[in-house]
Amino acid sequence: MKVLVAVKRVLDYNVKIRVKPDHSDVDLTNVKMAMNPFCEIAVEEAVRLKEKGVASEIVAVTVGPKAAQEQLRTALALGADRAIHIDTSAETEAPVESLAAAKVLARVVEQEQPGLVILGKQAIDSDNNQVGQMLAALSGLPQGTFASEVVVDGDKLQVTREIDGGLQTVELSLPAIVTTDLRLNEPRYAKLPDIMKAKKKPLDVKTPADLGVEITSGVTLLKVEPPAERQAGIKVGSVDELLDQLKNEAKVL
Repeated sequence: MKVLVAVKRVLDYNVKIRVKPDHSDVDLTNVKMAMNPFCEIAVEEAVRLKEKGVASEIVAVTVGPKAAQEQLRTALALGADRAIHIDTSAETEAPVESLAAAKVLARVVEQEQPGLVILGKQAIDSDNNQVGQMLAALSGLPQGTFASEVVVDGDKLQVTREIDGGLQTVELSLPAIVTTDLRLNEPRYAKLPDIMKAKKKPLDVKTPADLGVEITSGVTLLKVEPPAERQAGIKVGSVDELLDQLKNEAKVL
């Protein structure tokens, strides 16, 4: 079974985000970029399926600028067999929106015909949690979102997903789409020999035009603001003073 894994280039989660002085966007100057943490979980799950003999080939794909090839090489070092880069550099400098990304991925799914597609449930830059669901709708495939456990049984896929009330297990017919949650697995680190081998693995570069998809923006970014500074707390000398503050200052009593 072929497994297609989508990955995204985002700000490294350890980096403190800075807003541009004109509040037009996040400042990415000389900032470390990395693979989206949820995408790392998706790659790890695909590699584990291959180690179990369930998957025969892992194909990593990303939609983004030329620099995103760095994250594809990381996926190759972690165990993917080949990679596909949908280069959007010639069409837009802005991040590709969810619907456009889903349309591009739907064409890749159509061409590759994978038995399973795995994506991170969301990206830590936009936090939209949209691409997996949109891709399922466009591809006409069943979906299991927020997966904390994935079990392949013949042509069926059991996905245990996290919901507000606890855990829910759904059974899907393959091919299917899965989006990963944090508790699905613990991603491994790429070893130096694997990083060197990844440089020789095939990486195919295409454009949205090659797939017959137009990258258009339907959303205008108006302003970016950093979170408000938290105000310092106060110390009270007695329970009576605390009750007075809660009643007269905080207005919660």
